[in-house]
Order: sequence, then structure tokens, then C-alpha cells
Amino acid sequence: MPFEIKTIGGSGQISLGKQHAGRTVMVDEIETGVWVPGTAQVIPDNELWLHSPEAQESLDKVVEWSAASSRAQSDLGLLSRKIRKLK
Repeated sequence: MPFEIKTIGGSGQISLGKQHAGRTVMVDEIETGVWVPGTAQVIPDNELWLHSPEAQESLDKVVEWSAASSRAQSDLGLLSRKIRKLK
């Protein structure tokens, strides 16, 4: 990668090029005036639970069950009748 000199604009921004437009970037300031940028992916707070060991174990079991189970066409009429009986 070629060495480039960038100037921080009046609004405090640095352009990294259009090829990076829309990407999420984290910037680590390893010492005063020394920044290391890197692309990142952000997990919304309400989805963090999916990345816990317990959730991963549960998801692994479901995927394993799904792979071992046969598929069948759903009878939507039967399901509809059962729902009506519950009301």
C-alpha cells in the first residue's frame, strides 16, 4: 500500500476514499497523535445475547436437530382450525 498524506479538514474529518464509503470504522489512538483505523462490524445491543455461549449452544442444537429431521408440508387449514378452537 502506498504511503499517503491526508489533511484533517475544518470539520475534523479525513477522507479515506470513496471505496470505503459507508463502512464502519474504529479508530484506536495508541498514543497522542497516532491513530490506527480499522474497519469494524457493530452488533446492536438487542442482538448481543445471540453471541453468548448459552445462545450459541442452543442455536447449535437447533441446527443439529433441523439437519437430522425430515421436512413435511404444513397443513395451514389444520393449523387455522386449531387456532380457532383455542380462541
